[in-house]
Amino acid sequence: MPNIKSAIKRVKVSEKRRLRNASQKSALRTAVKAFETAASNNVESAKDALINASKKLDKAASKGLIHKNAANRKKSRLAKKLNALTAQA
Repeated sequence: MPNIKSAIKRVKVSEKRRLRNASQKSALRTAVKAFETAASNNVESAKDALINASKKLDKAASKGLIHKNAANRKKSRLAKKLNALTAQA
């Protein structure tokens, strides 16, 4: 544990940020997984899940949690899956 006051604060702040980032990343993965399960069941619920997942991906990219291109790539792949589903139905 650091002795210097500013270093102590840095440890506290970085721990808070780590926990917040982990929580947001987990919520992001859950939203993507929710789309995957919705895609196997129902097209309408998959559309709602895609909107939610896209929102979370954009938010994560804007906060620097994931890279902007990674977010766009994931959104593109999810939309591609949804388009394939709607073409079948």
